[in-house]
Amino acid sequence: MDQIEPNRPFRWNVAGGDRLGSLVGDGSEEYDPGYVAELTDCAAKVVARSADGDLFFVGRSPDSLYDLLGGVLAGTADAERLNRLPLSLYGYEGRGTTLRERRQLRVNLADAGLSPAGLAGRKRPVVLVDLVAAGSTFGNLHRELRDWIDDERAAWNVIRTKVRYLGVTARGKTSPKTWRWQQHADWVEELPARAVRNVSVSGWLWGYLGNTQPKAEDSFRRHRWADPGVTVPRRDEEARAALGSAVALHRYGRTPEARERFRRVLAGEPGFREPWLRALAGRVRAA
Repeated sequence: MDQIEPNRPFRWNVAGGDRLGSLVGDGSEEYDPGYVAELTDCAAKVVARSADGDLFFVGRSPDSLYDLLGGVLAGTADAERLNRLPLSLYGYEGRGTTLRERRQLRVNLADAGLSPAGLAGRKRPVVLVDLVAAGSTFGNLHRELRDWIDDERAAWNVIRTKVRYLGVTARGKTSPKTWRWQQHADWVEELPARAVRNVSVSGWLWGYLGNTQPKAEDSFRRHRWADPGVTVPRRDEEARAALGSAVALHRYGRTPEARERFRRVLAGEPGFREPWLRALAGRVRAA
């Protein structure tokens, strides 16, 4: 059987914004006070509800959270908690998948540290973060991981304690009859209580991040998992605008204003009583 190499879409290192030169747009829209305030609140809640885990931002929709947190946590050991998982499984459902496509998917996941052995050996849990409507991406990813774990005969009783899902959802009315995606996902029952959590944001912010925000790379769907073309950076107008916004968000995250708001939101979360989260807030203050 031929060797399959991991494949990952190219994305510029936004922390090196000064070295990107003319590629970077002005990113001025990211400094809209209402936008960055709500995004910072969401980022803080994602961290607070991560149960001391390592964050893996799935696909492109949560890129702005990743970029902002990269700035907030810059200069601390906690920056190592942040990971991108460029992968699209929306509408995937596993139908018609070839053996080679599935092998490529597993190689790509293993390269991100998400193989069955990698998951079983982790000290901190993996927290998969994505914008969620009906939860199909999480469901498809969970099914692929479970099939792989079964094929490897890995210890699911161990791995199930190392995998968490955190959905960013559009805020709606709260009532006993409110539709919640995780209550309609059978696979959630395989996980421990509290392994699936949510952070809600305004419908405007959710729609912007998930549907209309310019992106620096193409969606990494099944037909592109093995495409070497994804490793070539995009330089079109949309990609440059997205890159400029990402750099601006990272820079904003490093400001005293952003870090103070981040710490304030952390302190208001129930999980702030946990020592790990108070310690993280202290490291952000000292950075």
